[in-house]
Amino acid sequence: MMKTIKIYFVLLAIIIAAFSVNADDGYGLWLNYQKAPEPVLKNYHQQIKSMMVLKNSPTLKVAENELFKGLVGILGRQVSVVSEIEEGSVVAGNISALNSLLNEKIKSEIKDAGEEGYIISSVESEGKNIILITANSDVGVLYGVFNFLQLLQTGKDIGKLDIISSPKVKIRVLNHWDNLDRTVERGYAGFSLWDWHRLPGYLDPRYTDYARANASLGINGTVLNNVNANPAMLTPQFLEKAAALADIFRPYGLKVYLSVKFSSPVDIGGLNTADPLEIDVQEWWKKKIEEVYSYIPDFGGLLIKANSEGQPGPQNYDRTHAEGANMLADALAPFGGIVMWRAFVYDNNVPDDRAKQAQNEFKPLDVQFRDNVLVQVKNGPIDFQPREPFHPLFGAMPGTPLMMEFQITQEYLGQATNLVYLAPMYKECLDSDTYAKGEGSTVAKVVDGSLENHKLTGMAGVANTGNDRNWTGHLFGQSNWFTFGKLAWNHELTSEEIAEDWIKMTFYSDSEVVASIKKIMLESRETTVNYMTPLGLHHIMGRGHHYGPGPWVTGGRPDWTSLYYHKADKEGIGFDRTPSGSNATGQYFKPVADMFANLETCPEEYLLWFHHLPWDYKMKSGKTLWEEICIHYYDGVKSVRNMQVAWGALQDKIDSEKFKHVQMLLSVQEKEAVWWRNSCVLYFQTFSEMPIPNGFEKPDQTLEYYRKLTFRFAPGN
Repeated sequence: MMKTIKIYFVLLAIIIAAFSVNADDGYGLWLNYQKAPEPVLKNYHQQIKSMMVLKNSPTLKVAENELFKGLVGILGRQVSVVSEIEEGSVVAGNISALNSLLNEKIKSEIKDAGEEGYIISSVESEGKNIILITANSDVGVLYGVFNFLQLLQTGKDIGKLDIISSPKVKIRVLNHWDNLDRTVERGYAGFSLWDWHRLPGYLDPRYTDYARANASLGINGTVLNNVNANPAMLTPQFLEKAAALADIFRPYGLKVYLSVKFSSPVDIGGLNTADPLEIDVQEWWKKKIEEVYSYIPDFGGLLIKANSEGQPGPQNYDRTHAEGANMLADALAPFGGIVMWRAFVYDNNVPDDRAKQAQNEFKPLDVQFRDNVLVQVKNGPIDFQPREPFHPLFGAMPGTPLMMEFQITQEYLGQATNLVYLAPMYKECLDSDTYAKGEGSTVAKVVDGSLENHKLTGMAGVANTGNDRNWTGHLFGQSNWFTFGKLAWNHELTSEEIAEDWIKMTFYSDSEVVASIKKIMLESRETTVNYMTPLGLHHIMGRGHHYGPGPWVTGGRPDWTSLYYHKADKEGIGFDRTPSGSNATGQYFKPVADMFANLETCPEEYLLWFHHLPWDYKMKSGKTLWEEICIHYYDGVKSVRNMQVAWGALQDKIDSEKFKHVQMLLSVQEKEAVWWRNSCVLYFQTFSEMPIPNGFEKPDQTLEYYRKLTFRFAPGN
């Protein structure tokens, strides 16, 4: 009997162990360090025998731990940590520690790597072949270690390494729209990561894992709280909590920033004004900033949303955005801090096209901002829509560094129920040519400072992380966090390169699986645009929660309604932004302005963004505009169904838990795509009065059914 019981427990242990190895809930992100496949594993065993990190700081200790953990996992064996160089050693350290090992070529190249860049090189030292990872700073070494491990994770050849890499932009931050009650505005992955109630006494290990994930991508800053800021964030009670997070993040090169309410001197300071030109207000901010730095000595700076969507700002006192930003910049300057001042401003009391308002306000302020101010501009002129033309401010303020603001969380792209890979969207914007200084003046060159030789540069991503076990709600949401970090470091990477690396690091699968998943990812953004907002339609989502379609939304503020943007009527559909309409095209440089304004040259993906056209307008395909709209909506649904089939074919080829997670969400996405298609086609049909083309499945519900759907507790609202 005893023997039988022992056998039973042994079998149970084996089953549990097998399950724990095979099941993957996504918590490890792209950093699980699975054993490399053959035949690359054999080569790695031959080339890597031991490791050595010359360490004298917490950051280098992190680098040593990461290198050891990564090598053990990828090589599938123990790795010796040595104190003397051996044949096949991976040696990491800053240039001061490794100076005797650096040849003249590396000494020359490292000068160009900057504060955070690194070199990974195959060298010979004392007759021994080694792999050298070095940088000017300790955090640069850490970034180099992560990059080296990524080379191994993705099966790259490491026989003759000669890599020098440095970030294209200086400030690479996540913007958390997290509230102090742990709700997250536009957050779809649970509650906030920051457990404010238990901080600073209880330090969740997840905080370290978060910092590690960001360091692996080269992200060097995090704004902890919502741009719709609570002034309590600046009180000692919460500064103490923020300081505890900063202490955890510091070894990973991750600086803490805070969003603040412009009216804080009134809200928590006892003043009767927040006028930036008042001496008492200026002194209050100087003392408050001194206090912040007493808690967080390496505090990065402030993110400000002012005079937008009801938030207070300098215009409350007849002052300009520049005057408001400069007051804060002056308080931060002695400590090396910066101001990130958002250009997302619009007012329903302003009669001009909302798409024009940010440029109207900020372009006249060019060269008026202090040197430590970045104006943070969204990728498009409205608000993170599935597709927008690039923001006309890029290139329009040559004397001011402009910081890109991308949204990682998918507020208008199906939130955390839809698989949408965002690299093509980001690249579409970054690669757009502004023609600000002639051909080749891309948005990327504006953002990285190379177009106007700006030294202070930045890129922000509105974070999609929460306390869901897999961090981002949807497993593929992880790819967009990954993508943001990679493009913030190097915007020249392609969508294909980033997708392939993420897939290999996340699924550890063969080339056929990688190719299949990559195809799904690369087509997913266009698929989503098709079933949501094709041909330049925009801002037709549900009111408030932005979940699902709402082309019928009217009433209240005009610029918060769908009708304001699609302008559908019996005559046609689309927003006329040409010189005969709002002339938003006039905010772009020639020849971009002419291209958008001319029907013959306007790209069809932006057609209804810039033009109001009749329903029977003849498209390049020979179809009418109405037929083309229907085709896009129906193609979007068809593509989601194709994604389901492609994913289903992977059932026995990837981790079962990940497979089921995505499979269920693809089923949700298919239903939501049908919902979008039916709602929009039925609604717009009331104006076109044209039939749905033959061969298309007819909606199984009425327009009235879709209009009555309500979502009282939609997440992120």
